[in-house]
Amino acid sequence: MRRFYINSNGRIKRKENSITFEFEEGSEIKKRDIPINDIDSIHIFSEVDINTKALNLISQYDITIHVYNYYNFYSGSYVPRKKNVSGILLIDQVKYHIDPESRHYLAVSFIEGAIFHIIRNLRKNSLPTEDIEDLEKNLEKIFTTKTTEELMAIEGNTRKKYYQLFNKIIKNNDFFFNKRGKNPPIDPINALISFGNSLMYNSVLSEIYRTQLDPTISYLHAPQEKRFSLCLDLAEIFKPLIIDPIIFSLINKKMINKSDFDIDLDYAYLNEEGRKKFLKAYEEKMEETIKHRKLNRNVSYKYLIRLECYKLIKHFITDEVYKPFKAWW
Repeated sequence: MRRFYINSNGRIKRKENSITFEFEEGSEIKKRDIPINDIDSIHIFSEVDINTKALNLISQYDITIHVYNYYNFYSGSYVPRKKNVSGILLIDQVKYHIDPESRHYLAVSFIEGAIFHIIRNLRKNSLPTEDIEDLEKNLEKIFTTKTTEELMAIEGNTRKKYYQLFNKIIKNNDFFFNKRGKNPPIDPINALISFGNSLMYNSVLSEIYRTQLDPTISYLHAPQEKRFSLCLDLAEIFKPLIIDPIIFSLINKKMINKSDFDIDLDYAYLNEEGRKKFLKAYEEKMEETIKHRKLNRNVSYKYLIRLECYKLIKHFITDEVYKPFKAWW
């Protein structure tokens, strides 16, 4: 199962038991079939009309629709009626949230996975030991924290130092990373980070949706209205594993350049051409496979997210203590 991306204005229509995307190209009306049997989500980056006939069929196939605005920011999702539900698991999820010790254990685990992959990125890019030492100390410190506030402070410090090292990894003189600025992104690298993180958030949501987990009950990020905060928790592990290497690769191999962004004094956004380049790299990365040590078979990066959801479920039903995913290759 893969993702289907729409970058052109048009309309999604149902034709019998299939879905078609119609769009204008010059003076012509063109059609492209949406492979409804082979996709798990549709990502819309343009102006698209859709009717209830199409939505009904999309819902039958459990396909989520994620919508992004003009600036590539995530706007919201259409999530079909959830079929994989379990009242017992929901109660267990809540129990682990309201118990301070149980909740903190999971919060620490998510940050442990995040910092591990941050350090891994620095090592894979051959940064000197002195650049990594402080981050390794932060990884040790998270296990001594007592509150989420302490934990988030260490996480924030780690990311700040990590971002300061970006320019040692980036070998393209057209790009320079000054600081993290995301509302709006203040430069092209920030635009890439924000866009990639949005994609990862929605990929996690699609995987959670295919399990019995409730995406609104979280442990690191505070549960709030209008957001699926468990997606934010799990995305912490996979952003440095998947998104950051894509950014480094696109920039260092000069696959993306300044012309792929709309840049002003106060903001920078990927334009359509730049967005397509990132989506292509993201899709290739998510479909890449590795030999799983425990399952003893090849699994994709995308499926690693699903496996992380299953590990959480095992933790909640006291079958196996949760340990965050850590890449071993």
